[in-house]
Amino acid sequence: MRYQQFLQQQQFDLAQLIAFSYGRLVSDPPADFDARLPAPPFLMIDRIVSLEANGNKGVITAEQDIRLDAWYFQCHFPDDPVQPGCLGVDAVWQLLGFYGVWRGALGAGRALGCEEVVFNGQIRPYNEVVRFEIEVLRFREMKSNGSAIVMANAQILADNTPVATVKKARAGIFKNIADSHYPRIEE
Repeated sequence: MRYQQFLQQQQFDLAQLIAFSYGRLVSDPPADFDARLPAPPFLMIDRIVSLEANGNKGVITAEQDIRLDAWYFQCHFPDDPVQPGCLGVDAVWQLLGFYGVWRGALGAGRALGCEEVVFNGQIRPYNEVVRFEIEVLRFREMKSNGSAIVMANAQILADNTPVATVKKARAGIFKNIADSHYPRIEE
């Protein structure tokens, strides 16, 4: 898709997210468009259901399909499989970085932290869908240095049951930090 289409699209499927991971989704990227998502198996979302922008605020809704053979269930923990909670927090950071680029920020995304994480449930192999409901509290572009910051609160639900809350999660998009020299073994 073309860059202007990317900026206007409000839903993305798994094939599009994987293409974004490898830098292939946008056919005419502007200079400094270095943004990527992690590639599978570390890509923690299967679809972005909706992206909304309202001034410097917004809403992100995304989902992850739970797979019985997911890599983390094999090792965390043997005979007691649970998706590590930190992977849900990383999914929130992945989505915030994507949101910043979707809003027009140029550069590469990085997680910047969060104020609080509370786990009040688990994601197990028998769950079907994890839903990420994210309220963007602030999107700010700093034109002077070409960076942008996204801050949000997120609720993580497994089959519509809340399992985690993330408060004031932050991700940034920065120019000139991408390192494309690392050899890519496979795709």
